[in-house]
Amino acid sequence: MVTVLNADELSPRQLNEKLRELMARGEEVIVENPRSRHNLGVALPGPGHVTFKGSVGYYCGGLSNGGSADIAGNAGWGIGESMSKGYIRVRGSVGQSIGASLMGGTIVVEGDAGPRAGVAQKGGVVVVGGSIGFLSGFMAQRGKLIALGDAADGVGDSLYEGNIYVAGHIHGLGIDAVITKPAAEEVDEIESIIAEVGMRLEIRDWKKVVAGRKLWYFDKRESQTWLKI
Repeated sequence: MVTVLNADELSPRQLNEKLRELMARGEEVIVENPRSRHNLGVALPGPGHVTFKGSVGYYCGGLSNGGSADIAGNAGWGIGESMSKGYIRVRGSVGQSIGASLMGGTIVVEGDAGPRAGVAQKGGVVVVGGSIGFLSGFMAQRGKLIALGDAADGVGDSLYEGNIYVAGHIHGLGIDAVITKPAAEEVDEIESIIAEVGMRLEIRDWKKVVAGRKLWYFDKRESQTWLKI
């Protein structure tokens, strides 16, 4: 059985309360007329599934702890922010800070992602079928950010132990970021993730962006580097 909710008839709070109730029971839900409203589908539990029949605004799927969401359109800022478990798929493109402080789960974007994708990421996986914007992976501590397209300037700025994989062109690195060649087993793993989420990979020139570790511990000899942050 599928439950249909109309976002035109409910406030975001009412819609989220109903969504949480239904998804906690493992039900399938369709949300009609999301009309790019903000804060839809926040703090979703599992094991249910929700489909948003259109574009959503800021922070859709943020703070979620299970279940899955499918967005049949574009999405604004902060999709999946601080999500600890679950799955989100965006059929279009997204704004900035997708997966900000992501702790677990998987976020898939079929189009492009704006600036600061995976900012402060603490776990989980973000897969972007297109390109990622400037300062993507900024201060990422854990997890994987995978871009099948290009990466704009500043990628990996102030990176900790997060891993960024780019199949396309990297336009510029952030402070203390370096490019390495991923090991064969890493390539197998990320291409397995891409296949699992149903994406096609046309470019296989993988680059891995990791921390140069100059900023991990303060050293007065690197003071000018610190001042650039």
